[in-house]
Amino acid sequence: MDQAKPKFFARIANYFKDVKAEMKKVVWPSLEKVKQNTITVLVYVLIVGVVICGLDWLFTWLMSLFLNR
Repeated sequence: MDQAKPKFFARIANYFKDVKAEMKKVVWPSLEKVKQNTITVLVYVLIVGVVICGLDWLFTWLMSLFLNR
């Protein structure tokens, strides 16, 4: 025989109890590490943006050379 499922609100309470227990296990990064990672991400996004912009400009220029002949 199947065991009866716990009641709906009991399952919700158990879920949040488990979430709270797991959150206590999390090792949060220091503020300095967060700043360092944020700067790293912003620099990479800027580099990739410049590369994509450059490639777009290059391909547009090349297409204009071929189409305006």
